[in-house]
Amino acid sequence: MRNQFLRFLVLIGLNACNPVFNGAIVRQPATTPKVNPANPVSVMIYKDNEFGAEWLKKSNAESLILKAKDGTTLHGYYIRNDRPSKQLVILIHGHRADARMMAKYAVLYQHLGYNVFMADNRAHGSSEGEYIGMGWLDRLDYLEWIDILIKKLGKDTKIVLHGVSMGGATVLMMSGEALPSQIKAIVEDSGYTSVHDELSHQINNLYHIPTFPLLNLASSKTKDKAGYSFEEASALEAVKRSKTPTLFIHGEQDNYNPVWMAQKLYEAANCPKELWIVPGALHAMSYHDQPEQYRETVAKFLKKYTAK
Repeated sequence: MRNQFLRFLVLIGLNACNPVFNGAIVRQPATTPKVNPANPVSVMIYKDNEFGAEWLKKSNAESLILKAKDGTTLHGYYIRNDRPSKQLVILIHGHRADARMMAKYAVLYQHLGYNVFMADNRAHGSSEGEYIGMGWLDRLDYLEWIDILIKKLGKDTKIVLHGVSMGGATVLMMSGEALPSQIKAIVEDSGYTSVHDELSHQINNLYHIPTFPLLNLASSKTKDKAGYSFEEASALEAVKRSKTPTLFIHGEQDNYNPVWMAQKLYEAANCPKELWIVPGALHAMSYHDQPEQYRETVAKFLKKYTAK
């Protein structure tokens, strides 16, 4: 009887964590972003989606396909610069977005003379997958993409990784891996220290719900279903092993991934590094708010490490 009661309590707990698990991890049907005129981030996402869809149609992008090691089929887009170039940027999008949302960053890098690669992360866009990797699974997918791109473009290719929001956390998680010598620099914008910290902030500070035991149960369910826990998916631990020069960018008023995360990541990073906290900027809005300074800051940083 006691064992049955315990199983009953576990079942209740697992069901109780479904809003967290489903909201953060489970793939949702693709929909056009709805705009909330009162929310600047919502307006930006809507405009980025429209611009990205139109830009990608006109970009003459070459479609690339990767069969990941777990069998998941992933889709990416390679856009060659109009001028011959041995520089490549890999742009990585955020949570429940897709490659199109990185189009404005692609334009930035095209003006800097870079070829561009953007992919739909697993469980996003045209890529397969039932569960979102939150950067942790994606870091391994992008290592496979990098191998493909080096074979395609040559061993003398100079590669920059640039991610925003979940994409920012992804490039930092990648930084803790054994990266090929072609990776010259990383630009991280609005990322989080760990999946646990990010979701804890969401639950506790935005929705005012106690994190225990919901977050623990959701993490256990994610481990069972997707193969990773929220605690192990840590950009903070990864940057401690990093040797890749990294530019950290974060909005001062980011209420999604608060600015203390950027400061903590910067302090922990064991690599050449710079930190730019953008005054007044909300989540992932630094480029939107200060486009000229954003371009100049990125270009100046990258010149140090890609000109060699």
